[in-house]
Amino acid sequence: MQAKGRVFKYGDNVDTDVIIPARYLNSSDPAELATHCMEDIDKEFVQKVQKGDIIVAEKNFGCGSSREHAPIAIKAAGVSCVIAETFARIFYRNAINIGLPIIECPEAAKGIDAGDEVEIDFDSGMIYDRTKGTSFKGQAFPEFMQKIIAAEGLVNYINQK
Repeated sequence: MQAKGRVFKYGDNVDTDVIIPARYLNSSDPAELATHCMEDIDKEFVQKVQKGDIIVAEKNFGCGSSREHAPIAIKAAGVSCVIAETFARIFYRNAINIGLPIIECPEAAKGIDAGDEVEIDFDSGMIYDRTKGTSFKGQAFPEFMQKIIAAEGLVNYINQK
């Protein structure tokens, strides 16, 4: 499995309230949530994001409330992977549960800039910044996590068993 796309870059402590503002939590429709993804931190995100694009952030991405709406909105917006120095633990778990690939890699989070074209190999954990010609070693996804992501989430994975 792999992902390839253009980078949207954010800093530390991007919380679930800016990923998907609370005023939109009356909907659980992924397509509806996607139309408001990141709007309180990046007004142009939903107009510019394309299928396959990648979010790169610094420390503690997804902190705040435990809402599953946040990774759902990111995935539904077309983002193929989120790379960060660190993730809030509940966001990390929610992302895996809904099939959104995420990778902790401090070196990549620091070395990749907004607009860079990045490719990720989930089998090896390698992250390639094609714009700069650099590469970073992230954590490879264990086979069971790749199966959950391939199934588009934990519920689908369990239903396939």
